[in-house]
Amino acid sequence: MHLAVLYSNVSCLTLVFFLTQSQMHNKVLGSDDDAYIKLPSFSALQSSLENHSVVNVQMTTFMGNPYPSTENITGTVCTLVLRDGLTEISVENLTELIEIVLPRPDAPVLSGITVSLEEGAQVGTSFNTTDPNITVIFTVEPSVNVSIELLLGLGSPPNDTHYKHRTVLRHTEGYRWLVTPEMLEKGTGTWYVNASLFNSTWSKGLTLQITTFTTKCMYWNTKQLTWSIAGCWVGIQSTPRMTHCLCNHLTSFGSSFFVMPNYVDVSLTAQYFATVNENYVVVALLSAFFGLYLVTLLWACYADKRALTRRKMTLLKDNHPCANYNYLLNVQTGSRRGAGTSANVTVKLVGTQGESEPHHLSDPDKPVFERRGVDLFLVTTPFPLGELTGIQLCHDNSGGHPSWYLNKVTIQDLQRQKVWHFLSSSWLSSDRGEGLTKKTLNAAKKNEIRSFRNIFQTRTSSGFRDQHIWVSIVDPPWRSPFTRAQRVSCCMSLLLCTMAINIAFWKIPKNHQSPVIFTIGSLEVTWEEIMVGVESGLLMFPINILIITIFRSIKSRVAQPKEKNHDIQGLKSLAVTMPTILKDTEEMVNLLCKSQKNKVPELEKKLESCDDLCSALGRVQGVIQLMQGLSEGDPHWVYCSKFVLYFLHHLSMCLERLDESAFPTPEARQHILNTVHLLQKTSEMVFTSHMAYSPPRVAREKRKSSSCWLPWWFVFVGWFLLVSISVVSTYFTLMYGFAYGREKSIQWVISLAMSLFQSIFILQPLKVIGMAIFFALLLKPVAVEDSEEVGLLLKGKTLYHRKPTVQGSHKTLMLYLSVSSTKA
Repeated sequence: MHLAVLYSNVSCLTLVFFLTQSQMHNKVLGSDDDAYIKLPSFSALQSSLENHSVVNVQMTTFMGNPYPSTENITGTVCTLVLRDGLTEISVENLTELIEIVLPRPDAPVLSGITVSLEEGAQVGTSFNTTDPNITVIFTVEPSVNVSIELLLGLGSPPNDTHYKHRTVLRHTEGYRWLVTPEMLEKGTGTWYVNASLFNSTWSKGLTLQITTFTTKCMYWNTKQLTWSIAGCWVGIQSTPRMTHCLCNHLTSFGSSFFVMPNYVDVSLTAQYFATVNENYVVVALLSAFFGLYLVTLLWACYADKRALTRRKMTLLKDNHPCANYNYLLNVQTGSRRGAGTSANVTVKLVGTQGESEPHHLSDPDKPVFERRGVDLFLVTTPFPLGELTGIQLCHDNSGGHPSWYLNKVTIQDLQRQKVWHFLSSSWLSSDRGEGLTKKTLNAAKKNEIRSFRNIFQTRTSSGFRDQHIWVSIVDPPWRSPFTRAQRVSCCMSLLLCTMAINIAFWKIPKNHQSPVIFTIGSLEVTWEEIMVGVESGLLMFPINILIITIFRSIKSRVAQPKEKNHDIQGLKSLAVTMPTILKDTEEMVNLLCKSQKNKVPELEKKLESCDDLCSALGRVQGVIQLMQGLSEGDPHWVYCSKFVLYFLHHLSMCLERLDESAFPTPEARQHILNTVHLLQKTSEMVFTSHMAYSPPRVAREKRKSSSCWLPWWFVFVGWFLLVSISVVSTYFTLMYGFAYGREKSIQWVISLAMSLFQSIFILQPLKVIGMAIFFALLLKPVAVEDSEEVGLLLKGKTLYHRKPTVQGSHKTLMLYLSVSSTKA
């Protein structure tokens, strides 16, 4: 009786037989087209069937794997059950093995490789084992009837004295060698096989057709609900289109088939390279890629050198030398056409406790506000401005392209580690946008910062500039330690690795019997295709991701600021005049007026005489007296008293060096000096008192998510891995290209071009956009830029120090403060 049914979306055929004990002797059940099982002799079955005269035999053949599992079960699955009525008969531990033949009608056709065997020589091949239960089957077919000796070695090619296993293949035995898991020591590693003539006469033109495949026999364990190999072995009759299994029990039987890459014999390297004149396709392709790589690398090195000078932070030259409260401005210019500006830009910070002077955002050593540029400026104020509520930006509309598209400004209070975002995404231009060159930006609220639009735009922009490895070569993140030269080299390594893996798995025949995992319209994804993808990924991505991660995670090698030996005596050579002292004092009083907490009235007129200087010192005395009577430890008074103290030190030095002729009378000079000295001592006591009770400064915490955590010298490890994987990939690409021949190599090049186009222009952009949407949905804003250079810049403010441009007392003050800071 034959029954055809559909079981779990897997077609199957069920055969039912009623057999006596004698009929079961060496009985063959099934057919060659589906699957068949050959039972052992009656004597082997007698112990299991002695109490059963007639047996109900049910054989079911599945066209695929009906049992859910992680094993790669391909081809036919066969089940055999013996029953007496409704009672199932247990058959196990037989003395003779049951033969199960599971066909694979649509299995890939293995073309193998043909090699020439010279007189007295050997030919070799190798294979890797990753599954300790796998069985490897070699077929070595000579062009004439001769005997072939095979030697099997582990880790290195075998020879006549050192080998693990040996066999002789003859025509009568089919030139097939079955290497069992026991012969492979049920482990993993690289095995080598050498073939040579054995007691046979060599003839000219002798060739060997070598084919290798792996398989294993498994059964479905109904108790553990898993596939197992216990009690089952692969038979010698197995071929790529049929698996021959031998088992000592009855249950559901299946076979596993590992998708192996195309074979190439590395021992024939010299012979392959000798064919370069006939097959130069892959050589020409690799030469073109390496030539393009060298040209791009030279450009990348030049671009990195230019970028190094442009990525530094700028200590603004119009910062007051005595001011010590620091704000870090991160100004991001947009990516629109013509977004950069040639105009002179000015910024003013406005807070709840005061406002800053207008500062000119410029750097004499590098261009600023270029298209897609990010510029860092360190702005100092005499005291904290409180919570920043807005900033005022304007430019003078000068230069050849004054229009400026500002993306956003981020300001960080480096003392409290507080951050404010000022979103713009608009033009500051007289002929674009709103037609304004002056704009006030208010601090963004949390819902604006965490909006889907803002995060999506930021993540997409940063994703293409960093995560898209190909696009990031042209426009990398401005402060990333991952340089253009390293990115170009990583792209080359990834390209070479892709080529090697692509050519190794190219045109592996499709197995139509492989189970379909899912279907989308006319697209079917099979288990075999997934296995090829997994194997390719395991070969390509780990090492390349490791290399890219190393380069991304290396800390920049920032030069420590060198201490300068300042000659105090050299200060005497600097000219100090009364107008410069009056100008500095006027500027200092105007800065104190910027905060209402100081209660300093504005000057009615410019300081022009000693009487005006005394009047200004009276205002300073009022601030000091105010600080004496207020609560100690207020950050405002800590920094304000420090600012006043530094200035009075400077003023005292200048007055002592000023000639008496600059004063109306000697008594006037002495009066001013006594006043300044008294204020200086008082301010020292006030500063010490406030400093003792001030809250500790918020440390610049190291983010756990910081990407730069490897020491700078790890760059050599990254380069070593990159060069190694590139050399290995190039070698195997050439070997496969020579083995395929000219026509197949041309076909492969066309296939590779399509694959690269898909990866660069489809998959990578989709990955970036997908990640941007993911982070935007999580409402996770982008982290604020940070750098070790910030700490170095604050340490004495000597890194990237501006050259003094103001003659006179300001230059004296800069030198004085630097000397005093080294003594502190």
